[in-house]
Amino acid sequence: MGQIDGRVAFITGAGRGQGRSHAVRLAAEGADIVAVDICQDIAEVSYPMASADDLAETAALVEKEGRRVIAREADVRDFGQLKAAADEAISEFGRIDIVVANAGVAGMIMDFSDEDVLARTWDEVIGVNLTGVWNTVRATVPAMIDGGRGGSIILTSSTAGLKGLGARGQIGNEAYGASKHGVVGLMRSFANSLAHHSIRVNSIHPTGVRTMMIENEAMEHFLAAFPDAVSSLTNSLPVEVLEANDISDAVVFLASDAAKFITGVTLPVDAGFTAK
Repeated sequence: MGQIDGRVAFITGAGRGQGRSHAVRLAAEGADIVAVDICQDIAEVSYPMASADDLAETAALVEKEGRRVIAREADVRDFGQLKAAADEAISEFGRIDIVVANAGVAGMIMDFSDEDVLARTWDEVIGVNLTGVWNTVRATVPAMIDGGRGGSIILTSSTAGLKGLGARGQIGNEAYGASKHGVVGLMRSFANSLAHHSIRVNSIHPTGVRTMMIENEAMEHFLAAFPDAVSSLTNSLPVEVLEANDISDAVVFLASDAAKFITGVTLPVDAGFTAK
């Protein structure tokens, strides 16, 4: 028996990386999965987003675990698209018990003289990382409330949501840290407003994780241009980056009954990064 047998998990950014890892792990623990991803590139994000083939691979991996899956392309900035996916989940599975608002992007601006690029990057990063989380919760919570079984909502923030990051000479890249701090504010507000429905809301705060967000050519160029950023991104424990499944361990815990009285918590999974 799994830790969450018979439950349904709604996961954004599920095409690859942490989102895929969470989908497969929750399926292995007994959950049916609603896997959502934009499956198209975003103009001011300098690395490729997941593709439709990536999302299909996530679905196949969930099915390999013996669980049912709905895989849908949706932009978290579009509430209507998320609501349609949530409505389909209720029609197909009859419930939503777990929400993992995981979709996120990083903007890595190199030239700070172009005000149009600065503004567009700000809008896109805030739109995905903060508005997208707000939309995800709003699209799924009504079904959780109507189900009357409570549930667990897990919002992916970052170590950048707990401490200020930045390096000399890169004013203009504040959107990521601002968005991830904003996720904490959403989490605390939702934790209070949904507690009487027995819906728990927590945030997780990974350090660097081995996914496309950090392992791409644009990030290499960015860190080469701003070497101060490298020293500010080191962990206390002797590990450079974590694996996606390390974050999934925390997601499974927060989704399970082992965390039934944990809500309103910022949980670092960061190899001691925020303790420095």
